[in-house]
Amino acid sequence: MRATPHFLLALLLCAPLATAQTTRPVVLVIGTGGTIGSSGDYWTGTPTRVPIDQLIRVPGIDSVAMLRSEQFWNIASGAIGPSRWLELSRHIADLLRDRPELAGIVVTHGTDTMEETAYFLDLTLPGDRPVVVTGAMRPSDMAGADGPANLTSAVRAAVDPRARGRGAMVVMDDRLFAARDVTKSNSTRVESFQAPERAPIAIIDPDGLYYRQASPGRTRPVFELGAVRELPRVDIVYSYGGADSVMIDAVVAAGARGIVMAGVGRGGLASGQSEALRRARAKGVVVAISTRTGSGRVPVTRDDGMVGSGDLNPQKARVLLTLALSRSADVGEIAQLFRAQQ
Repeated sequence: MRATPHFLLALLLCAPLATAQTTRPVVLVIGTGGTIGSSGDYWTGTPTRVPIDQLIRVPGIDSVAMLRSEQFWNIASGAIGPSRWLELSRHIADLLRDRPELAGIVVTHGTDTMEETAYFLDLTLPGDRPVVVTGAMRPSDMAGADGPANLTSAVRAAVDPRARGRGAMVVMDDRLFAARDVTKSNSTRVESFQAPERAPIAIIDPDGLYYRQASPGRTRPVFELGAVRELPRVDIVYSYGGADSVMIDAVVAAGARGIVMAGVGRGGLASGQSEALRRARAKGVVVAISTRTGSGRVPVTRDDGMVGSGDLNPQKARVLLTLALSRSADVGEIAQLFRAQQ
């Protein structure tokens, strides 16, 4: 059969499109729930959970990458803590080992504890491929929903070669943050996520990612999870005017191996808490001191048998102390791990 000119022209026109489709990077989007995956009566009733395969149907996102999706959980982020961190980190590590075709991984997550999960992943995941955590401050069917834009930006970061070697990161409101540095600073605003001491890694504009920080080139995790079956209990205790020993004694009685004190100012503590902390340390409980102020530094090196958190906020200090205690209960070794994170 003789090919017509029109048939040959059609082949020529289709060929570049097929090539473009096969050269797009592949990104896996793992859904865990949260506001980004919610709709319906979100603020006053019981929200409807939106599955991840629906969330990734964002106009234009398929021009950035070939997306694959997986519903890992579909829960509020308040239900995500140490045991789930272990589960998620191990699952992502297996994916990075078994699926070399993945350019990166995006995790959708509720915003309330997003910074803690992201920092745990940053401290435990191997390799240099990007793992980007994102979410939304507004449910998916609300006017001005930010989830589609955040998801698109996260995928753009996950396929960017300059994002390699930066560990786990968070994308919110057109900004790419290091998991170590970012915190949620407002209960409702879309610009809630900030890095008070260190600024974003990059600004995500329509024409590209504009980096403010050079890549550290990290390729190994700080902590290996191979032998870890259960993470030790670490609690955060708030300091405030007139605080006494009750909360400290209670968490020690509950089995805490570590306590993070959210101190006043530069890590100061109420006088009523000091004796309880001495009793806790005598029982082998490791105490780290952070600040409740939202930003600023507490010196790591102290002369009172406790460890300062540097500029890690209380929730980040808890993540680090939890992992540190899975390795050692020696205060000197733990202080060195905190020092290395500054």
